[in-house]
Amino acid sequence: MTKYDLLVIGSGPGGYVAAIRASQLGMKVGVIEKAELGGICLNWGCIPTKALLKSANVFEYIQHAQDYGIEVKGASADIKSVVKRSRDVASGMSKGIQFLFKKNKIDHIQGFGKLKTGKKVEVTDEAGNKTDYAAPHIILATGGRSRELPAMPIDGKKIIGYREALVMDNVPKKMVIVGSGAIGVEFAYFFHTLGAEITIVEFLPSIVPLEDEEVSAQLGRSFKKKKVNIMTSSEVTHVDTKGKGCKVTVKTKKGEEIIDCDVVLSAVGISTNLEGIGLEDVGIATDKGKVIVDDYYQTNMPGIYAIGDIVKGQALAHVASAEGIICVEKINGQDPEPLDYNNIPGCTYCTPEVASVGYTEKAAIEAGYEIKVGKFPFSASGKASAAGAKEGFVKVIFDAKYGEWLGAHMIGANVTEMIAEVVAARKLETTGHEIIKTVHPHPTMSEAVMEAAAAAYGEVIHI
Repeated sequence: MTKYDLLVIGSGPGGYVAAIRASQLGMKVGVIEKAELGGICLNWGCIPTKALLKSANVFEYIQHAQDYGIEVKGASADIKSVVKRSRDVASGMSKGIQFLFKKNKIDHIQGFGKLKTGKKVEVTDEAGNKTDYAAPHIILATGGRSRELPAMPIDGKKIIGYREALVMDNVPKKMVIVGSGAIGVEFAYFFHTLGAEITIVEFLPSIVPLEDEEVSAQLGRSFKKKKVNIMTSSEVTHVDTKGKGCKVTVKTKKGEEIIDCDVVLSAVGISTNLEGIGLEDVGIATDKGKVIVDDYYQTNMPGIYAIGDIVKGQALAHVASAEGIICVEKINGQDPEPLDYNNIPGCTYCTPEVASVGYTEKAAIEAGYEIKVGKFPFSASGKASAAGAKEGFVKVIFDAKYGEWLGAHMIGANVTEMIAEVVAARKLETTGHEIIKTVHPHPTMSEAVMEAAAAAYGEVIHI
């Protein structure tokens, strides 16, 4: 039996990062992965989706080239070529993980991993052969998949999940997207830009419902301006797929409505991959589809750990990576700081982009803070005007008593690149006054952060 210092089940952004960090710390590491290295994020999520969105963004620029004094005639989008580029980008990144494994002397064990008693993992390969591996430390990083609603079971053709949406060979004339989180609104932007008529159905009162209310309202206005149909406080109760297309029954406040479309995209979150990996066999405790862990990701069974989508916390790639690093550093005898889940940036890559961190205004008030709120619109930004990207704003929230930066919420061009400033500043316990006195380059989109902070304290210059 091959023995390792650490075995990792799953090679997504949690698993592969944990493996590399463990190797850096001198451990002998094996990673068990039944599919492509890099997991869902790299192969079927974050990376290929961003490649599709970039193509849509380029096409949108071309459609509005005249706004910039440039005439372009006869431009068209070829979805097969767009999808091929996306798949090529994902493939290239997956090969990059292979290189990193080789560089760090990490063994890739191909197959499906299942926990066994005695700190062992049974790996079943494609041919059905079973091999046991052993390690004193085992990390579960098995990730998630599209969640299915009983009213709309995914069939892969008329009712699809994100995987099928990534490789469509045609642009549907009409598409209903159920769910308006990051996956829903990103695909809404992509398919709408390529010519589909989009209807978003959201159960909650606003789209991107986890965001600050003002950001949700702004994205709603931006999408409606693009002629994306939005149905909030609505629920899909049935999808009839018997005919050529789909008849989607939607329950709204005003009553029932039936929408005809070619395809329905289910974007209602994820389900964790916990089935068949031996949790019950070794007695690992779970709660509501999540593995129970401590601050350093150890389960109730010493030596077995869990990270990423299968534990409590935001189901985001960068969260899984951070958890993996903390976990292996603790295993190695170091004293890492537990992850602050209230300082995790969230990014949504539709156009306009959305980025946020920390408390929303509503949550800060509910938490008992007396707050100062500052907002700076991109319509007042010279860089935004020059770029033709005046939609959106930066909103910042400070504790009135001590100046603590409680949260930031942004919507507009490039805000997913700007949010890291706030995350770093909050980690360093930077106050509002310190941000105001930090000289930001001009003209940039990022100076809106400083202007918003100044607005919170009545010192803003440009509005």
